[in-house]
Amino acid sequence: MDHSSQVAMLKAMIPKVPVMGKTALSHTFGFSEPSKYWDLRTALTIGVLRSFVIDSPPQSVGKLQKFSMRDPGIKGRIWVSKVTMPKPEDDDIRQALFKAIEALKEPGEAAGGYKEPELVPVEAEWTGYRAGATEKSAELKIPEEQKYAEMMKEVTSPTTVLYFHGGAYFLMDPASHRPTCKKLAKLTKGRVFSIRYRLAPQHPFPSALLDALVSYFTLLYPPSGSLHEAVKPEHIVFAGDSAGGNLSLVLLQTLLEFRRQGLHIHWNGEEREVPLPAGVAVCSPWTDVTASSPSCENNAAFDYLPPPSTNAPIPKDTIWPVEPTRSALYADDALLLHPLVSPLAAKSWQGSCPLYIETGRELLTDEDKHVAAKAAEQNVPVVFEEYEAMPHCFAMVLDALPGGRKFFESWAGFISDVTAGKSVETSGKRILAKSLKEERVDVAGLREVSDEVVVERMRERVQVMSGMAGEKSKL
Repeated sequence: MDHSSQVAMLKAMIPKVPVMGKTALSHTFGFSEPSKYWDLRTALTIGVLRSFVIDSPPQSVGKLQKFSMRDPGIKGRIWVSKVTMPKPEDDDIRQALFKAIEALKEPGEAAGGYKEPELVPVEAEWTGYRAGATEKSAELKIPEEQKYAEMMKEVTSPTTVLYFHGGAYFLMDPASHRPTCKKLAKLTKGRVFSIRYRLAPQHPFPSALLDALVSYFTLLYPPSGSLHEAVKPEHIVFAGDSAGGNLSLVLLQTLLEFRRQGLHIHWNGEEREVPLPAGVAVCSPWTDVTASSPSCENNAAFDYLPPPSTNAPIPKDTIWPVEPTRSALYADDALLLHPLVSPLAAKSWQGSCPLYIETGRELLTDEDKHVAAKAAEQNVPVVFEEYEAMPHCFAMVLDALPGGRKFFESWAGFISDVTAGKSVETSGKRILAKSLKEERVDVAGLREVSDEVVVERMRERVQVMSGMAGEKSKL
């Protein structure tokens, strides 16, 4: 961290001293429920994060987005080769996506309801582990093609992780997730392809999904001039955290729908099959854009994400709000219950590749459990892990925590197993916070309510959101 960054960090932390003092006192005397499970360092980290996210004055969407996308630079034990995937010559994959969106709507729902995005070039980063470097090693000043070649010299497994970063679909960037991608590359001995998909609110649904489709087909069927050779689908795993977990799951749902329709995709002049990847592995996936599950409020004491009840008005700027008014940054109100927006509403996971789903005691716990249970009930192999008392994407925030290291090993272990062709059976476990002991969990029995109750809660939540958006538009 350079001097200017250190000064900026100090300025940001000084106002948080009272929060840190209050948190330390509460933790030491056991006044808070999380103190039964967390050490002091964890309590302080989550307390400060929560203060930044919930208690700080609201910032405009544009300002937050720009800040979250800052590139910290590349150094240390990591290879990064930046590439741009050209848009395909044919429009078939785009039209196939639109057909899938319509096919997955409820009977009687109106067609359309969203702006159809154009195909565009998609930027990405190839990421690998640079074993011969030190933590202070600078990025080599060589062409991107040479960086890729050097990275591939250290890749010893066939694993390719197609990675989608989190950030509620409007924040973050592959640059912000390099530490995560580096860990996955190191642990799998493979490589990670991290995608710079288009962000909302400028590019709402289905822009990111279209970019994800282009990325997958580019791995499978690379156009002329690509750095990589064609990757077999059995060597690819979709992975992501939070909104990136959502994107991983809805990309899978899209492929399943293509296959139900018996589609082949005309891709750069050739008709191509639509294979499934070896697996999908997600960390704290955001499966319900409406935030309708009880855990969105009930687990707030253990998370740093803001529960719906604390949502404050967002200051206006050049990118938000938009016209016509919508209540969510990512998608139009009519599509918030669509399974390619909120995969919690997906009716079928039948025929899916194996899934790995991790969650904690966070706002998203209920929805993650429901998706895991439903897929398992439909005979999809599901590996489910719940980390006791842990917040959203805890292993990325609390990287020194033993539980975080355990999670990364499990995440990478699943990825390595499915890309090596190993059979996966449904299993579930709950990892205790302090001892890391494991308790068996019945995956199919995870959900507590029916699909009908879940969908009704989502509908009710959309009505509330739409009403709030309408009131704000009058201001």
